[in-house]
Amino acid sequence: MKFRTVMRRSTVIIVILLAAVLIGYLCETVGKRLDLKRHPRSYAEYVEKYAAEYGVPEYTLYGVMAAESDFQSNFVSEDGRIGLMQLDKDSYYRVAEILHETAEAGILYDPDTNIRFGAYLLSTLYAAYGGRWRPAYIAFEAGREQAEIWAADAQYLDEYGNLTKTPDEGLNAKIDEIEKNVETYRSLYYGGANS
Repeated sequence: MKFRTVMRRSTVIIVILLAAVLIGYLCETVGKRLDLKRHPRSYAEYVEKYAAEYGVPEYTLYGVMAAESDFQSNFVSEDGRIGLMQLDKDSYYRVAEILHETAEAGILYDPDTNIRFGAYLLSTLYAAYGGRWRPAYIAFEAGREQAEIWAADAQYLDEYGNLTKTPDEGLNAKIDEIEKNVETYRSLYYGGANS
């Protein structure tokens, strides 16, 4: 009698463990599919091209576009920033001048141009801030001049002297969103955690 009871209990435990493993697998699979759907790689041909050309990781460009425009090339923010990467006209004209291109404001809606100029701008900001993305994102969002003003104030710096926050909580939240998107794209499509 004891043997049957032990066998029944063992069988129940094994069935419960198998069910738990199966449920865990299904949840992970469904969760990953939902993450992939919520984090598309739209405009991949431009992202791949300009990521390689300017040395900006693809996942960074996707993360910025997801936060900035949700991949809507015709998106215009309340403050007048335009397109996928949400470039302001001043930044656009500066980059056009540096790249020796004719600047026409309407071309900012063109995905190729918007991603190219955004990738160029991010690469220069990343280099200007010593290979650190958070201050580069702050300068991308607020403008380099404004970022430099904040960088001169110790309350916005970390213990190493790096710009990590701003007095604008909405902007800080936007930078956090970009960083979260970048990390999600990295882990979903590019094999892993922050290196």
